[in-house]
Amino acid sequence: MQRQNILGYTLPQLEQAMQAIGEKPYRGRQLHKWLYLSRQYDFSLMTDFTKELRSRLAELYQVAPLELEYSAKSKDGTEKFLFRLNDGRPVETVLIPDDDRRTLCISSQSGCPLACSFCATGTLGLLRNLTAGEIVGQLMYVRDKYGDDAFTNVVFMGMGEPLHNYDTVLEAVGIMTNPLGLKVSARKITISTSGVTPKIKKLADSGTKTRLALSLHAATQVKRAKIMPVAETFGLTKLMEAVRYYAETTEQRVTFEYILFDGFNDTMDDVRALAELVRGIPCKINILAYNEVPGLSFKRPSDEKVDWFGRMLFPRTPAVTVRKSRGRDIDAACGQLAARKMT
Repeated sequence: MQRQNILGYTLPQLEQAMQAIGEKPYRGRQLHKWLYLSRQYDFSLMTDFTKELRSRLAELYQVAPLELEYSAKSKDGTEKFLFRLNDGRPVETVLIPDDDRRTLCISSQSGCPLACSFCATGTLGLLRNLTAGEIVGQLMYVRDKYGDDAFTNVVFMGMGEPLHNYDTVLEAVGIMTNPLGLKVSARKITISTSGVTPKIKKLADSGTKTRLALSLHAATQVKRAKIMPVAETFGLTKLMEAVRYYAETTEQRVTFEYILFDGFNDTMDDVRALAELVRGIPCKINILAYNEVPGLSFKRPSDEKVDWFGRMLFPRTPAVTVRKSRGRDIDAACGQLAARKMT
C-alpha cells in the first residue's frame, strides 16, 4: 500500500487521521507539534506515542521533506534554493537578509499561468499548484538548515499566483501560524497577488491576519494590460476597489509593489498617475528596479532614475521605499533559476 505523505496535513486533518485509527483527537495535536514545531520526520522517535501507534503511523504514512536540487548564495548574502518535487516539477525559494530582517520568499505554484511579459516564471507556464506540504516544506527546509531563527518574515512572492491556489495557501498559512506548528506571526506573512480581484475580497473576509501586497507595476489600465494579461480579466478600477475593501475590512495597510522598467513606467506622468491611483488607501509603495531576464525585452533603469522616481513620488504618497535589487549574480529574480535549469 502506498504510504501517504503526511507533511502538509493541518491540525484538523491530523486529528481526523488519528480518530480514523481509533486514537483520541489529542494525538493529532501531538503529531502536529512533532511534525512542524519539532520538525521530527521519524515516527519511531516520537516518544510520547506508544510503540504500537508509532508502528501504525509508519505503516500508513511517510514524512517527505522537499529535496534540494541546487542552491546558490549571492555576494550580498541572498540565497536561492531550487527544489525538485516528486514529479520532477521545479520550485524556488529565496532567503533575503537585510540588517536584522531576514525575509523568506516562497512559491505557491510551480511555474505560473499569468504570463506577465517581464517575468521569467511566466515563460514556464503553469506546471501545477503546490500542496500545503510543499508550501510549508520550503520554510521547514530553511529552518532545518539554519535553525528556528532562519527568517523573520515570509512573503508569497516566489513562483506562482497565490490567489489561484487560494484554499491551499490558507491551509499552509494555518500551519505556519499555529502555536503547535511553525509559530510564525500572521502579521509577518505577506500574500502578494498580481490582482485576482474576487479573491482579494474573499481574503479580506476570511479573518486571516496576513498582509496583502499587490504587484502593480503600472498605474493606468492601458499600460498594465500591456505587461500583465491578468489586467484584461480584472481591470484596474475594480481591482483598486477590491484593494480599498481589503484595507477597510482588515484595517491594514496594503503594500504596492512597483517595478520600474526603463522607458516604460518611469516618467513624471507615471508618478502623478500612481499617486492619484493610491490616494486615500492606507499603503506603502515599494519601488524596485527591474532585474533583466535573458530573452525578454525589458531593460533595467539606472540607479539614478530609480532614486529620482522615489523622490518624486514620496511627497505625493504617504510611504515610499526604494528597494535594493538582491541576488542579481545568482538569478534571484523569480523564476530565473528554474527557467535556466529546465532549458
